[in-house]
Amino acid sequence: MQRSRATTIFIHAAGWLVFLGFPLLFMNKTQESSSSSWYVVLSPFYWLFCLTYIFLFYLNSWYLVPRLVFRRAYFRYGIIILLLSGCVYYLQPFDNLLLHNLVKGHKDSSGRSAIAGRLSGPSADSDSAGIKGLPFGPLPHENMRMEDPRLKPSNKVILIHQSGNIDLVALFIFIIVIGLSIAVSTVQKWQLTEQQVMKAQAEKAHAELSFLKAQINPHFLFNTLNNIYALSVSQNDKTPESIMKLSNIMRYVTDEVAEDLVPLQSEIDCINDYIDLQKLRIGKTTKLNVVYTGEIKNQKIAPLVLMTFVENVFKYGISKHKTVNISIKLHVDTDKLTFFCQNPVFAHTTVSKRKGIGISNTKQRLEHMYPGKHRLEINTDNELFTVNLEIDY
Repeated sequence: MQRSRATTIFIHAAGWLVFLGFPLLFMNKTQESSSSSWYVVLSPFYWLFCLTYIFLFYLNSWYLVPRLVFRRAYFRYGIIILLLSGCVYYLQPFDNLLLHNLVKGHKDSSGRSAIAGRLSGPSADSDSAGIKGLPFGPLPHENMRMEDPRLKPSNKVILIHQSGNIDLVALFIFIIVIGLSIAVSTVQKWQLTEQQVMKAQAEKAHAELSFLKAQINPHFLFNTLNNIYALSVSQNDKTPESIMKLSNIMRYVTDEVAEDLVPLQSEIDCINDYIDLQKLRIGKTTKLNVVYTGEIKNQKIAPLVLMTFVENVFKYGISKHKTVNISIKLHVDTDKLTFFCQNPVFAHTTVSKRKGIGISNTKQRLEHMYPGKHRLEINTDNELFTVNLEIDY
């Protein structure tokens, strides 16, 4: 945000420096003395010209457009623009800049302006002499030659408005400045709206993730407590150990799962504790194959993503009457994680029942956290429930 504001200030400053320099370049080209630019800068009419348009730009950009145009008060906005154009018509900033600086910069050593010299110089004298030779005689007074009325001696009173004159250039610049200020305000409004939309989408995604986690955590703890309850009823000696394992899992769920991403090692530790709890209740009919390969360093993962599938394996893949094989495999690369789990499908377990809250929410979380960076395949071919998951960091 600070960088964007600094960029905006820099662009505005550079634009106004260019605008302030244009009159100086124009006057320097039309005057003989290179030092005349300083006289232009010190002239009040130069600052009248520049500050008029700077004021109009920010008045329209910061106040009129946000307060009137964006609120659809078009009639009031049009009336104010007409009044401002009337002010520009009265001030005549461009014509005053030329009149009071271009003429001043062309004075010769006798104090007369260069334009006046060209109008009443030697050529004018020769013309006068010729006129004297005309049959109808000389002019009554030599000073009555044709001159530019704007070159009359000043009475030291600053006159801004020249009656009968329309400063078309000033009005044209006024239209350009108003148009640019409207464009700037519109772009700023669009950027602000886009930022608000992105912020709202991020907050919505965060709220959805929090809701999904809130659904997963009680679901997972409910199943684990049922397992410990079964051990306690049978007065199993491993009940204290199972409580310790559950304590570790709850610490992970309550403390670390609040983050969007957790260390991969923490997720694996939670899986190991959960598998140890399941080993306390499964019998000899269940053969468990757990394999971890690869090197775990500083990789991070969305919490409980893998844990949900591991929990599903033990929830639906255990039988007290049949021999079952359960496989859980995890391979870790520097830029990718590959997870595989498989368990048998029993006839009493319907597909709709298997697709419970845990897996449904995990799919949504994967879409939120890894859009376009994950591949999830779930199938029930050959009476086996198989999950293949790949996640790119």
